[in-house]
Order: sequence, then structure tokens, then C-alpha cells
Amino acid sequence: MKRLEAIRRAVEAHPYCPHCGATNGLQTHHRASRGMGGSKAMDRFDNLLRVCAQLNYAMEADAAVASEARDMGWKLGRWDGFDAPYFDRVAMQWFVLTENGHKIPSEPPNYLI
Repeated sequence: MKRLEAIRRAVEAHPYCPHCGATNGLQTHHRASRGMGGSKAMDRFDNLLRVCAQLNYAMEADAAVASEARDMGWKLGRWDGFDAPYFDRVAMQWFVLTENGHKIPSEPPNYLI
């Protein structure tokens, strides 16, 4: 999928921040880091979320926020697959993002049950 198409689909699927519900000033966030240099291979729908600028910054600057973000699926660790669910606090629901652009309701990850 082309990068711009992936970003457009992320915008449409995520009209608000899953952390706080903000609808303005959203940024495209890679759940699994693109790494230094920014691999385009990470620009896939199941790796993109739209989050508020405050959360996007805090996930990178504050270890406690980063830890919570991993628990909530907003940030993926090296061992996590793209099929890891994320929690939408506004909808109070877990979702899995698919490669073809769908957001499917899901159960929480096993480590939280």
C-alpha cells in the first residue's frame, strides 16, 4: 500500500485520539517504531493510529506513558505483531487493525485478562 493511501485510511478510521478523544491537532503515530531513517515498510494501516500531539510526544518522552501506551496497544514492542489490539478509551472497546483498512472489535490481550 502506498504511504499516502495508508495515512489517508488511518485518518478516516481514527477521527479522534483513542486516549483523550481530541479531534483537532491529531498526528499520525506508528505503533511499531519506524526506527532511525524511517522505513516506509512500517507505513501500513495496521501500524498507524491518529493520536493527539500531547500523547504522541509523551509516548516518546516519558517512560511511564510509554509503558501505559504499550499496555493499551497504542505502542508496540519489538515482540508484538501488528495484530495486537489497541484500546479506544472513547469507545471503551478493544480493536484490531487489519491490513486492508478495517477496525474490528476485539478482546483485550491475554496478558490483561
